[in-house]
Amino acid sequence: MRTRFAFPRAMVESVHTHKSLERNRLEPEDAQEALEHVQELLRRQHLVADLVHRQEVGDSRGPLVEALVHRQHDAELSALLDDLHSADVAFILESLPKDDRQSIWQLVRADRDGEILLEVADWVRESLISTMDQQELVAATENLEADELADLAPDLPPEVVAEVQKGLTDEERARLTAVMSYPEDSVGAIMDFEMVRVRNDVTLEVVLRYLRRLQELPDHTDQIFIVDRQEKLIGGLPINRLLVTDPERQVTDVMDTEILTLAPLDEADEAAAAFERYDLVSAPVVDAVGRLIGRVTVNDVVDVIREASDEQALSKAGLGEEDIFAPVSQAIRNRAPWLLVNLCTAAIASFVASRFEDTVGHIVILAFLMSIVAGIGGNSGNQTMTLIIRALAVGRINSANVSKLVRRELQIALVVGIGGGLVAALFAWAISGRYSLGLVMMSAMVLNLLVGASIGMLVPLTRTRFGKDPAIGSSVLLTFATDTMGFFIFLGLATVFLL
Repeated sequence: MRTRFAFPRAMVESVHTHKSLERNRLEPEDAQEALEHVQELLRRQHLVADLVHRQEVGDSRGPLVEALVHRQHDAELSALLDDLHSADVAFILESLPKDDRQSIWQLVRADRDGEILLEVADWVRESLISTMDQQELVAATENLEADELADLAPDLPPEVVAEVQKGLTDEERARLTAVMSYPEDSVGAIMDFEMVRVRNDVTLEVVLRYLRRLQELPDHTDQIFIVDRQEKLIGGLPINRLLVTDPERQVTDVMDTEILTLAPLDEADEAAAAFERYDLVSAPVVDAVGRLIGRVTVNDVVDVIREASDEQALSKAGLGEEDIFAPVSQAIRNRAPWLLVNLCTAAIASFVASRFEDTVGHIVILAFLMSIVAGIGGNSGNQTMTLIIRALAVGRINSANVSKLVRRELQIALVVGIGGGLVAALFAWAISGRYSLGLVMMSAMVLNLLVGASIGMLVPLTRTRFGKDPAIGSSVLLTFATDTMGFFIFLGLATVFLL
């Protein structure tokens, strides 16, 4: 449990609002320097503690020196952390081993807990929350917006969420309940409620006076949403148009009536694709009857894209999200299953090669050439697979164009196979002096590249068809197919035509 000063709620909101504006966002190299500074201070602390523990028993000065140095380092670390943006503090926490991470977390000001928990990766958030008691968690989350609290809710104990809800207004409680009711990967789960809306029957001067009464505009406000008396969305008014248009004109005369809208049950990755396609900064979210209930901003979409990219990269290697400083036993549990699968597939490929022992015994050079056939097929298939997974992620593949895409990839594999096969054939002929071996090499290359392209398309397309992540295990299955079939095709052809 951490001992921290408790701020009154109103004071916390004021500090949070203004202090976050004062903190500078660091450049990447500066963030790295801040991390190295933190690591150096922690190293000194560990060094002093180690020296004290080595002193002779009965020396009373050691603990005093240790406590003094520890307080000095803590004060320096606290000052450094307090000047950093929440995202930079999150970066430092993610880059430290668990024990050091907890030491730094103890030094973070209590009124910043919530905003930093929102910034850190899920696996770090879980480790930090596990060290906090219910009172600390309530204090950290009670000042968050409904959409922010909904982001943390899955990692919080139910009693904490229930306690925080008691302190919300009826409107905030309804918003929180609404956001938490939507699926995790939906637009409703990432939307926020901070937006500016006005009626269409007023002048631009009225809108400008209304904006001046606000302390600040919500982040990423590029347009004002126009609603009728039933809160139904009827258009949008870009901020730049508001500033350059005659203030005496009516909103209804200058607003855009054709704007992109999202539904709360739309897929978040589909919304991300729309933002990318139309270069959006924000988009309104409307319910089934057209009422404006929230908005999605580009920062929400960037998080979706980043998480999807990270997940895809890990999935291709058969991994899930993992604390890079997690215990060895936990890392083994996460990685071993797919490594065992990979071991089994490699064993099958080796078994196939062993069935041609006589062939390899007669023509020893085949043992050196067959790895080229398998490797090139795997590399080519990986290119196809990466392209397909990316196209699936952004929604560019559907039932209408999938057959054309399959034909295109097979044609590419055929042409590349013929070209690469000619080079491989010349190489095989040059080192063996047998043109027949060159022809076998070329034929095997062409066929295995076609295998690689087929598997590179078939695996992700099939997994997507059944609602599964197209990237998970794809590389393992591709390597299995190209190694096994590469050995089988090359050595099989060599058995038939060279013996």
